[in-house]
Amino acid sequence: MTIFSKIVAGEIPAYKVAETIDYLAFLDINPLAEGHVLVIPKKEVDYLFDLDDELYTGLQIFAKIVATGLRKAISCKRIGVAVIGLEVPHAHIHLIPMNNVSDLNFARPKLSFTPEQLHATAEKIREALKQDE
Repeated sequence: MTIFSKIVAGEIPAYKVAETIDYLAFLDINPLAEGHVLVIPKKEVDYLFDLDDELYTGLQIFAKIVATGLRKAISCKRIGVAVIGLEVPHAHIHLIPMNNVSDLNFARPKLSFTPEQLHATAEKIREALKQDE
């Protein structure tokens, strides 16, 4: 069972920003930027392109919804999208608020936020998503 499956099961806490029956979005605790979100299918599948078509397209649509709220909550020019898939064997999409191409450089040092800051960021994103409902 991956760390993401443990988050889905409620065994590990996470700063959730959006959830449906099939998908979950939560803050990356080792972010490249404030508001860096991971979007996952709840079903554990190692590689994004191994998802069946329905789950894959649903994940992309869910990511688009989350990205729209994220952009309203965090001041940035764009929401960058990255699929790396090497660190956790559970398909996931990174949504990263960005102002420059270098903001998506995964080799640079990750940021560190307090639990209070992460909670506040997650709340801002959840509130922005509620405005779109």
